Formats: sequence, C-alpha cells, structure tokens
Amino acid sequence: MQALTVVALTLGMAIGGCSSDATVPSWDPAAFQALRTLQFLTVGPEEGPHWSTVWLVVLDGAVYVRLGTRAADRMRQNTTTPHVAVRIGGREYPRVRTESQPAMAGRVAAAMADKYGFDLIVRHFEHPLTMRLTPDPAAAGS
Repeated sequence: MQALTVVALTLGMAIGGCSSDATVPSWDPAAFQALRTLQFLTVGPEEGPHWSTVWLVVLDGAVYVRLGTRAADRMRQNTTTPHVAVRIGGREYPRVRTESQPAMAGRVAAAMADKYGFDLIVRHFEHPLTMRLTPDPAAAGS
C-alpha cells in the first residue's frame, strides 16, 4: 500500500510539473521585438470574444501597442479588464495585463513610425489608447 502511494504521488508531481510548463510559455519581449503583429482577445458584453490584430513595439524591455478607435472601444468594453489573452510568436498567453500608458503615446508612435513604413499613412488616424502589455505573474510562472 505504501509503495502504491509513493508511485501515485510521484506520477502526480510529474504530470503537474509537465502541464504547467507546457501551458504557460515564457514571456520574452526581446524575442518579440522583430515580430510585426500580435493578437489580443477581448470579450464584449454583447459581442462576445473578439481577436484583434495590432502592430507592436518593444521599448525599454516592454511590449506596447497603439489602438485605433475600434480596438480601443473593444478594450474599454472588455469584460475581462484589465486582462486579455495574447497570441504572439506562435504562442498564446492566456492572462496578460493591459495598462493604459498615455505618457508613452509619443514614444510609441515614433517607434511605430520607425518600424512600419505603412505608418506614414496610419499615423494620421486617431489612436486613442496606447497600452503596455505585461504577463500576469500567476499565469506566467515568473
């Protein structure tokens, strides 16, 4: 009986350890820097789940996005605020914190202009929300 308990505990720890590593990949802004887009999931009270695709920049080791009117409205109505799911670099991060960063709007806009040639046109549209994305420590395992 005691040997069976030891085997069960060992299997439980091994399975638990594997599942947490496999489901939550590490968040690495340096690796995201060369990527052009990410997707984030908002859940609207009437619309339900919606994935938005946006450009990203990495500044000072943090991921930033600049949202146009439609995406900003979705973010304001998001029922999971301040969290969203994020898809980036072929991975999905289920719980990422969004933080409005109005003081960074100018730096983010300049970085977008440097990174994306098409920003020559896009910068003239309204971008009411600049956000920093950071993984939730509980979800990221860091």
